[in-house]
Amino acid sequence: MEPISFRTPLALLVVSFAAIGATWWWMATPINLSRAPIDPDAKLLCVSYAPFRGAQTPLVPTTRIAPEQIAQDLAQLAKISDCVRTYSIENGLDQVPGLAAKVGLKVMQGIWLSSDRFKNLAQISTVIGLTKQYPGVISSVVVGNEVLLRGEMTAADLAAIIRSVKSQVTVPVTYADVWEYWLRNREIYDAVDFVTIHILPYWEDFPIRARYAASHVDAIRRQVAVAFPGKEILIGETGWPSEGRMRAGALPSRTNQARVVSEILSMAKRENFRVNLIEAYDQPWKRQLEGTVGGYWGLIDSVQRMLKYPPGKAISNFPLWRWQMGSGMVLSLLVFGTAWLTLRRRPWTPRLSSWIAVALSATSAGILLGLAADKMYYESYGFAGWLCWGTLLAMGIASPLLCTNALMAGRALPTFLELLGPRDLRTRSALSILLALVLAITTLIAAETALGFVFDPRYRDFPFAALTMAVLPFSTLALLNRPKQGRRPIAEAAFAGLLAASMLYIGFNEGPDNWQSLWTCAMYLLLATTLWQARGVQIPE
Repeated sequence: MEPISFRTPLALLVVSFAAIGATWWWMATPINLSRAPIDPDAKLLCVSYAPFRGAQTPLVPTTRIAPEQIAQDLAQLAKISDCVRTYSIENGLDQVPGLAAKVGLKVMQGIWLSSDRFKNLAQISTVIGLTKQYPGVISSVVVGNEVLLRGEMTAADLAAIIRSVKSQVTVPVTYADVWEYWLRNREIYDAVDFVTIHILPYWEDFPIRARYAASHVDAIRRQVAVAFPGKEILIGETGWPSEGRMRAGALPSRTNQARVVSEILSMAKRENFRVNLIEAYDQPWKRQLEGTVGGYWGLIDSVQRMLKYPPGKAISNFPLWRWQMGSGMVLSLLVFGTAWLTLRRRPWTPRLSSWIAVALSATSAGILLGLAADKMYYESYGFAGWLCWGTLLAMGIASPLLCTNALMAGRALPTFLELLGPRDLRTRSALSILLALVLAITTLIAAETALGFVFDPRYRDFPFAALTMAVLPFSTLALLNRPKQGRRPIAEAAFAGLLAASMLYIGFNEGPDNWQSLWTCAMYLLLATTLWQARGVQIPE
């Protein structure tokens, strides 16, 4: 037998390393902004504040935040902002005005209104008392937050409450809601001292791209100002998330958050209007309600309690990109190493297409490993989340290694029958069992996520990175090592049909601007095609 030439695989390994390095260098390229998002020399006018950390959540009524924790936060916020906006007096938030006074912060004091009238009365009574106790700290009172949006109160009842509060305090009184609900409920305008609107370009019915977010905010502000002349229009909430799923062309990212915040603040200064950013700290508990994206609107991260964008430092989506690139190169080397070790045990000269398939699997896995790990870290919430995304990432690492071994050994992609079928049809090869198990788990997770995007898509994250790592090697193995002749297994056919049908709906529902959705759909289709090619062993009659 002729000796195996290593010239081709070595060349492909060099190309793989070059592709991984170039891609990570490109993805991690920092952005330059004319104005730093957070500048201690130009403090923020105001920022929304919630004190919850880690597992703390206002969804548990007994949660009460210690004054020391709030004091620590306010001392940090006083360095970057002149004011904080609160939404309630529950869970220890009634302590904010007193603690804010010690560090020189003003407070936009919120009253949380809901359909519970007894709680409403308690909130109102407490806030009225706080305005009298801290007249130099509480600069205004926000009577209700998006209660009309939630449908928990009529506009007439809300207006009556606003007038009642207004008659008992000496500071300006307002109501805060999404801008469309102000235009739909104009009677609220007469009851307030100034109009507080929420403009969140990411959450619009037709989401706005980050590059257009600031101009969108200004256009809406001007539109509302025309509708409500004679009173100040305060933007009570605006900002951008740093993590989470795309909505149409609106992409959450660190650089997009920095860009949007910087451009809105520059515009506010230039055109002389007030703006309150949402929000001071990332709030993990919001992920229970709004998915990943809900927990990452903060200017300060929830774990280390550090600014995401320290002045003078480059802003990159992947600050740890060198480690991510390095780990990807290691995985790529392992894939090539698996191919070489397989050939040493079964020496033959593989086709060029086989080495190209190995290089494709190694390069895609090497590029996507760091991205998939990053997504797993930020998008996993609770035990179920970590289990699902951790398992999918593990499958994404195992698939190129096991598929490379099968490809170089001349084995076909195993079927589910070879793993779970009758005993006489099961494979006895340990490596084939492992590969079949990886294929089965990947298929189950793909099917679960696909059905989620069909029936409950709003807050779900797209698993495009880890899914690609797993699916691409399956497809190349199925293409190059033809399966045995036989009938198409029912399980593979059923999953293929489910994934293909889901892919069509998801692509239509998410639209052509959402590249995360399109990429994920492409992987669903590729996995469906791979499963459709499966052929089971003929059962003797």
